[in-house]
Amino acid sequence: MAILFDWYENPVSPDQPKKKRFHPRIAYNGQVDTDEMRSKIQSRCTLNEVDVTAVLDALSQVMGEELGEGRQVHLDGIGFFRPNLVSTEPVTEKTKYKNTKVKLKGIVYRPDQALLDEVGRIKVQRTKFPFHSARLTVGEIDALLTEYFVTHDFVLRKSFQLLCGMTQTTANRHLHRLCEEG
Repeated sequence: MAILFDWYENPVSPDQPKKKRFHPRIAYNGQVDTDEMRSKIQSRCTLNEVDVTAVLDALSQVMGEELGEGRQVHLDGIGFFRPNLVSTEPVTEKTKYKNTKVKLKGIVYRPDQALLDEVGRIKVQRTKFPFHSARLTVGEIDALLTEYFVTHDFVLRKSFQLLCGMTQTTANRHLHRLCEEG
């Protein structure tokens, strides 16, 4: 199966406001959870599913300990993991030697070349249906709704979403705005 994607407009650069550029964004094709991964791993080796579960749990604990000690973790064929920090307050030349509050921002992941090579054997295909919202002005939305209400007494979120070509979240945001405006 191919990876589905659509084109998203990049934020406009102040240097070149008239030059529109786009980037591809994946339309995720579902999610694989630990149970499915455990089952697939078990089918490719001599471990049973309970053993695979124990290994995955131990790996998570050991990685957490090592990352918590400030070490980079490398898993052959998978990649590199390292902790990433962020300051909780602005730091200046004068305050950098004081007890500045620093916290964990997240875990940075860099894939191994072997994994990149494996994933690199993919097919991509542009999705037939966009999975992001159309950029309509408030006036355009009002015009669509005015035309819609000629033949309908009320509008459901799903109908509004399809009418305006929006995602569920964007449709909800506009409906809340319309309710507040009366």
